[in-house]
Amino acid sequence: MLSALKSRDQLLKIIRSWFSENQFIEVETPIVLKTPCMEEHIDAIHCEDFFLRTSPELYHKRILGEGVGKIYEIGRCFRHGEIGNLHHPEYTMLEWYRLNSDYKEIMTDTKMLIDRIAEKFNRAEINFHEFKLKDLFIDLVGWNPFVSFNADRFDQVLCENVEPYLASVKGAVFLTDYPPEAAALARCVGEKNRYAERWELYLDGIEIANAYSELTDSEEQRKRFEQCGIRRKKNKQEVYPIDEEFLQSLNKIPRAGGAALGIDRLLMWLMQKESLDNVIPFRIIPN
Repeated sequence: MLSALKSRDQLLKIIRSWFSENQFIEVETPIVLKTPCMEEHIDAIHCEDFFLRTSPELYHKRILGEGVGKIYEIGRCFRHGEIGNLHHPEYTMLEWYRLNSDYKEIMTDTKMLIDRIAEKFNRAEINFHEFKLKDLFIDLVGWNPFVSFNADRFDQVLCENVEPYLASVKGAVFLTDYPPEAAALARCVGEKNRYAERWELYLDGIEIANAYSELTDSEEQRKRFEQCGIRRKKNKQEVYPIDEEFLQSLNKIPRAGGAALGIDRLLMWLMQKESLDNVIPFRIIPN
């Protein structure tokens, strides 16, 4: 336990130092919410008449809407039913945003931050790679999810084919440009070949971070939430109320990019462990 505690302390100090050097403001936002962000595969935990947050994103967008240009938060987040070597219902999230930015600039942030962390932990110099999601899906299984998207098949191919391949690539991998259906809060671009400006970062095949150019069109975001609600109802999942204040804040944001990074998984990678059991003290273990 002591080794994990010391390593976590060191990691958090490095992260805060990097964001301070780059003129980000550290913020704190509510953990208990009236309604969580509606995403198809993420279920929130009830807290009496409220919910525990699955992400600080809803409030971060409100801060961006007030013109605060560079923010970050390190805090606890919660998801129902997620327990395993790489999952825990309570976890520590690093989330940050830049106004007048996009997912490419957030990728640059991420490379610089991971390089700094790896150096301080005496890890070998990291080689960064980029793969377009469409190319890997076609090369590995012969299916283009942009032509005929199917959520179940998409998740299956990602887990059974793409992620094992990424684990074989030495270094860090950015998997970029997702089907619009797989990026509910991301900006989509292109006419004929439309895609979402989203990437995920993998270290040794483990997904560490997720980022995108933010969708700032409130009407489009409302449509996506409504469509997500329909799918969740069909799958017998709880349908959450739409956060109207969040939607209003989007109209004040000209352009932005943001990322979420799992501190516990990153720590697991730094300590060369195979399970969150080794890095989360007092972890909930199912009977």
